[in-house]
Amino acid sequence: MTVAILIAISAMWTSVALFFLGKGEAKGTGAICGFVGATTVLGAFLQAAVFNDPFVAGLLFVHGLFYCAVGYALLAGLDDLRSVGNVSLNTAIVSVIYMIIFFTGGPVLEGGKQLVVKSNYLAFACAGYAALTFMVWLNANGKFPAGLLAWSLLVWVVLGLWVPAFYLMVGGALPF
Repeated sequence: MTVAILIAISAMWTSVALFFLGKGEAKGTGAICGFVGATTVLGAFLQAAVFNDPFVAGLLFVHGLFYCAVGYALLAGLDDLRSVGNVSLNTAIVSVIYMIIFFTGGPVLEGGKQLVVKSNYLAFACAGYAALTFMVWLNANGKFPAGLLAWSLLVWVVLGLWVPAFYLMVGGALPF
């Protein structure tokens, strides 16, 4: 489930990046943000309920709600994006927490079971998600240029979304 959601999220990140580069308009970009946000939130419910993975679901939930906020802001034509920036800041902090957990792995329970296995690649990806959402927060507060955010999004579409999604789909494992 998560692999398909990563590919869906890439449609939003690419659209927002191109919009920030002057290639697109707010309502169409807002619509894809809303669709991807709703898909991500629905995927988070499925990840938790069907696949019994509340840990990954939590990361999907926070990002999905952030994407919905971006979609609303663009569709409504908000001039002051600080509220979206505040949601982005929360998302960045949550991503940092996930990054730390993926770098260290979760605690080992009785019987040797570990709920969250250490993953250097997922920690790397979460570091990128955190950096991007910090950039969005800064941009919403007028302290980071939209063009640089756009190029950062495009780079992380490849490194943080496509690479893990396609590696998992065709190889069954992450790159490192």
